[in-house]
Amino acid sequence: MFTGIIESIGEVVRIEKKGSNIDFTLKCPFTQELKIDQSLAHNGTCLTVVAIDGEEYTVTAINETLKKTNLGTWEVGTKVNLERCTQMNGRLDGHIVQGHVDTIGIVKSIEDKEGSFVFSIGYDASFVTVPQGSITVNGISLTVAYSGEKEFSVAIIPYTYEMTNMHQLAVGDQVNLEFDIIGKYVAKLMSVHG
Repeated sequence: MFTGIIESIGEVVRIEKKGSNIDFTLKCPFTQELKIDQSLAHNGTCLTVVAIDGEEYTVTAINETLKKTNLGTWEVGTKVNLERCTQMNGRLDGHIVQGHVDTIGIVKSIEDKEGSFVFSIGYDASFVTVPQGSITVNGISLTVAYSGEKEFSVAIIPYTYEMTNMHQLAVGDQVNLEFDIIGKYVAKLMSVHG
């Protein structure tokens, strides 16, 4: 369980293909605090730490994960949003995030609003967003500013823009999307009983 509040940015330092899986080795400021078998969200994708070596740690992405996320586009040097799992003894700052990416979105436009930024993102899946509802983009808990058919926009404050990998995105880039869990349950119930 995660909140969508990004803790740090990690950097991919090594990529090793193993059959249909890929091992990603990254470095980040809190590597020494990690442990084997720990869940860690990478651009919103929950991956398990399988090895730690000094300042670096390794996670494995299976083929199913690679098909549903933007992890397959990563290269050595890619900057990745990181969040450790939620501690249940504190405030839940973002929203409820599972770390289970629903689909990939494509950045359609980025608008500089003289201090903030508006990102419009399109997607092809059968999910829905609602204005002022929750959406997770590359693991970042955000509020939907505009909701259209298979497209939405989010407004990014300067802090979030600078402290996450949002400042590196360009039109046409892929982003991981996790739609609001409560909204997914409501949509499922309505389709069953509709």
